[in-house]
Formats: sequence, structure tokens, C-alpha cells
Amino acid sequence: MQVDWPRFCEVIKDANNIILTSHIRPDCDALGSCLGMAGILEALGKKVRIVCGQEVPPNLKFIDPENRIMCINKDIKAEELADADLHMILDTSAWIQLGDMAEVIKNSTYKKIIFDHHLGEDDIDAELFKNTTAEAVGRMAVNAAEQLGVEMTPEIATPLFAAVATDTGWFRFGSVKEETYLAAAKMVNAGAQPSKIYGDLYERETVGRVRLRGTVLARIETELDGRLAHTYIMPDDYEKTGAQPTDTEDLINLALEIDGTVFAVIMVGQVDGGFKMSFRSRCKSGANEVASEFGGGGHKAAAGAFIDSNDFEAVQKQVLSHVRSVLSAEFA
Repeated sequence: MQVDWPRFCEVIKDANNIILTSHIRPDCDALGSCLGMAGILEALGKKVRIVCGQEVPPNLKFIDPENRIMCINKDIKAEELADADLHMILDTSAWIQLGDMAEVIKNSTYKKIIFDHHLGEDDIDAELFKNTTAEAVGRMAVNAAEQLGVEMTPEIATPLFAAVATDTGWFRFGSVKEETYLAAAKMVNAGAQPSKIYGDLYERETVGRVRLRGTVLARIETELDGRLAHTYIMPDDYEKTGAQPTDTEDLINLALEIDGTVFAVIMVGQVDGGFKMSFRSRCKSGANEVASEFGGGGHKAAAGAFIDSNDFEAVQKQVLSHVRSVLSAEFA
């Protein structure tokens, strides 16, 4: 699926008061795309507010120095959004990922659009603008600026560079292509500073996150001749290590650093119950296909799902049994 850019430009032209929303448990693509898109739309004279279902995680606050991203029911109430004429949902097409913003969107009467790169979507009453081959929504936002005739600025380019860089594993994933580097060059030329962004992302670790990483590494187990690696985090690990729940971001990638591993799984216990699954694949068996078995989704290389159960042993057995069968079939 590719974006109908003439139609997208028409929708934006007709809107004046726009709300931007992305998914809960936000990553840099979600937050950076919202901030970059806000700058693009404001360059066109639009009123823009960014309102999400959760606050910005502490480790990602650097991306929003002006604290533009608001949390519904904390920084702003639903009734204060009634004057909008367009709601753009970025980097997700699933109700469950919208958190408390889901009810706001369901009860609103203004036009809604989805700007996303994930396969599949829920029955959200919104017009779709999707590019399922795009490596990041941030890169789609770079295209949007071009289509809308908006010149890149440092304020637009910086969060979008963070979005693209993180969703591509700092340009090392298989989703990276020529267009990725061309977009990155455009953002750097506009003022994005890769070394600073990298430092803000990866060189300001807390002691808690480092200890949590050690816990995750100590629990890694491999199976199927090393092709499968899996680990887990329990809800009480945060208190034990001094880490925050948001510190789990990207820890799954540690398992893929093992020579011979082609599929990785991490089961992350949530403080408020249930287990979040993250899957990573660098084989024919798609992470998104595995995630769909548990009601989740994502990309071939990276996907996630949620299981509403606190029985870790049962969850682990259910998930790993399915992954083993998928990989065994591929490598039979």
C-alpha cells in the first residue's frame, strides 16, 4: 500500500485545527513523527496539538525539549479537543495501542486519518494513508514535507531523524534502502545532528537500565541449534534493579547479537498486569506473522503482541511452543 499524496495534501489543505496522536508505550518513531509532522503542519499555518494516551518516557524526553506532547486526562481533557477539525493518528492502526485516546477518537465527530507503515488495521473510522514498505513513519513525514512544499528546518528534521534512525536500528536493518539514506541526508542538511541524537539516545544510560540489561542477558536461553534466543522480564525486576518500565525498549535486540540467532523473543511483565511480547526476526519466518497468532502485529523483522495473563509459565509455554513450531517448519 502506498500513500495517495494528492489526496493527503487535499485533506491537509482543508483542515485548520489538527490533533496528532500516536501509540502508547511510544518509541522514537511515534514521538519523532508527531513532532516533525507538527512542525510541517505549523509551517502551513495550521493549529496543531499533540495528545497521546501516555506521557513521554523519561529516556525519550530529549526529543521534546519544549514539552509539546500532552497526555490525555493529565495535561488536557477530551472536551478541550472538541474544536478540532482533523485528527491524525500516526504509527499505529490499532485501537488497543491508543490507550485512553481511543475513547476520545471513538466519541469525536471530526475527520480522522491514519498515517502509518504497519500492515493491517482495526475498524477505526479513518481514511488511510499508509505505506507498508516504508521503514519508518518518520521517513513518510519527510515525504509529506516534500509533497506539501514545506522546507525542512532543524526543529522538523531532528525528531524525524531520530524516528528514522531508531526504527531502522541506526540504519542496519534490512528495511534500509537508498531512499532511507537520501532522506537522512536531507535531514542532516536541514540541521539534524546524528552524533548528538545518538548520544541522547544511547549514551545517557541510568544505573537501573544497565542492571536491567544484565538481568535480561543472564536469562537468555537458546534453542534449535542456537537459532532461537529468548529471555524475559518480571514486573518486580524494575524495583530490584532500579529501572523504569520504559527501560525495556530495544533490550530484545541483545538476543540477536548472538552468533547464529535468527529469531528472538522477550516476554516483558507489565506492572499493571499481563505480558508484552516483542519478536525479532532475520529469517523467512516473519515476526509479524508470529505476533498475529497472539493478536499483535508489526513488521517482518520486528513485531509485538500482548497477552492478558499473569501466569508467566503458561505465557512462556504458549509463546515459545508456537515459535518453536514455526522455526522447526522453516528449518526442517
